[in-house]
Amino acid sequence: MNGGALNKQTQNQGSCFWVIPDGYIPPDSSGELVSHESICVLNCGEAAAQLRIHIYFEDREPLEGIKEIVEGRRTRHIRTTSLEKGGERIPEGVPYAITVESDVPVFVQYSRLDTTQPELALMSVMAYPADK
Repeated sequence: MNGGALNKQTQNQGSCFWVIPDGYIPPDSSGELVSHESICVLNCGEAAAQLRIHIYFEDREPLEGIKEIVEGRRTRHIRTTSLEKGGERIPEGVPYAITVESDVPVFVQYSRLDTTQPELALMSVMAYPADK
């Protein structure tokens, strides 16, 4: 199967609403690598994906409507430490959850690099695709 045929099969797949219930940016890192988390988005379609990201907390109002773009037929790794709304960012050491809305179907994966101890850990999972 050629690449063009594969792209036609995948461009309408994916979901427009994704949920990531477990987020946490460790306040400390050890060694040269810095602990971080990323929302990894794959857009197989031709049109750019307009994302709206919402961050939810246990004890404060959410950060809603953070806008990001993933161009057509591209991937993008969005570090959660870069997400900002009205000058406010996700604080370190605070549990949070994420929803990702897209105007076109995309695939979303979530990755965490935890370097709080010398035996670092890398975790990556698919986000949960949900109908809104």
